[in-house]
Amino acid sequence: MKKLALILCVFAGGILLINAHYLPMWGDPESPASAHLSPFFIENAYAHTNAPNMVAVVLADYRSYDTMFEAAVVLAAGLACFFLLRSRGKGRKGGPHYYRHIPTGATIRIDEKGKLPREDSKAFRPIDALWTPYDPIIRTTCRCLIPFLQIYSLYVLAHGHYSPGGGFQAGVVLGATIILLAISHNLKTSIQRMSERTAALWSIIGVAIFAGTGLICLLLGMDYLNYEILAPFLLSDAVMARSHSILIVEIGVTMAVMAVMVWIYYNLSSAGQQDEGL
Repeated sequence: MKKLALILCVFAGGILLINAHYLPMWGDPESPASAHLSPFFIENAYAHTNAPNMVAVVLADYRSYDTMFEAAVVLAAGLACFFLLRSRGKGRKGGPHYYRHIPTGATIRIDEKGKLPREDSKAFRPIDALWTPYDPIIRTTCRCLIPFLQIYSLYVLAHGHYSPGGGFQAGVVLGATIILLAISHNLKTSIQRMSERTAALWSIIGVAIFAGTGLICLLLGMDYLNYEILAPFLLSDAVMARSHSILIVEIGVTMAVMAVMVWIYYNLSSAGQQDEGL
């Protein structure tokens, strides 16, 4: 199987190298992209969508097929990590367990055959074996920063077609806040906020929002992802319908990127066990 994979990689790489000389030179002003596509985007992007951010228009409108499949690839990456890494075992078995006594902040080690506190105990909280020192400054700082970062991610999403930003950027910032919570506290704390099932569901719903928007356009008799047909439902004209639809698909991208980031982190940081993170 490895030899077959190597042969396929070499074959695909050879095809790309053989045909590379057909590509235009980097920055060539006479290339088709520079001579035809770019001027069209520059001259018509705002008139077609009423969105000043031309990059968002290109990504979510003119080449929305490409962006939709990019979101699908992100989802596929999350699924691949799940099937490759997720273990059926329930947590780490064997070895000592560590708990923090909440009232005093003391760290307690319980050997393999020792009696563990109840899972719903309010006095003891499990901590990772690869334990990082209890630092209230880091925990408090991160806890204070995370809400502001999440609000900023929503701003990046909502303002994406007016200024630099968009669904991918907003999703990364939002997902980073969940990961920051896991790093500054522990993996279980972040899983309590967003479980693996929730992350998987959000990632699928995000891609479904994007694909479903195009499907609605198709069912209404327009081309797939041609947002103009949605104007009556969005209570606007055709131009503003394209602008509003860009925001809708960006919301789907944000959900998918954020959820897949968190989902992959859960499995990578815990080797698929999801009991203890980094």
